[in-house]
Amino acid sequence: MSLSKPLYSLFGVYFEQLFSHPLRTKSIMSSVLAASASYTSQRIAGQKTINQQHVGAYALFGLLFGGSVPHYFYQTIERLFRQDFKFRRFFQVISERLVYAPIYQALALYFLSLFELNSHEIAFKNAEKLYWPLLKANWQYLTFFVWFNLYYVPPILREFTTGIVAFVWMVYIAHKRRRFEEERQTADSKSKPN
Repeated sequence: MSLSKPLYSLFGVYFEQLFSHPLRTKSIMSSVLAASASYTSQRIAGQKTINQQHVGAYALFGLLFGGSVPHYFYQTIERLFRQDFKFRRFFQVISERLVYAPIYQALALYFLSLFELNSHEIAFKNAEKLYWPLLKANWQYLTFFVWFNLYYVPPILREFTTGIVAFVWMVYIAHKRRRFEEERQTADSKSKPN
């Protein structure tokens, strides 16, 4: 019981801030979740030393884009598909899956690479190579969670459940990006003459 009181207070502060300052709260939370996902992914992979540049890139991406882009997108679809709109939730899910997910996935892959101090050419190549496999995985694995979140989760808790799913998804993205980098470095080292 003693542990539940601080947790209850923490959630109370979080929801109060989410209500009072939604964009700031979402951006900070997204930054923390993205940095934690990068750290977790590196630990799961068994890395002895944590690549701070990757963690920083994820934190910066979360701060600049992870809170603002979803915030404005979901605000827009709420306005477009009002309560009196027939099949409202269905069109919200379809919009999220076919408009938001592809654009946000491209944005994430490109800017994460840029924030890791790669050039535009390398960032674009990395995003191009990983885009389709990650987008297919996104559609395959996250569609149910998006649907469930929009249909059954009360609006006040949607941001919280989205954060949990986003954390798991960012761990997956970090894992895929790291494997791609390792494969690219191996291929580069084999192609170089001794």
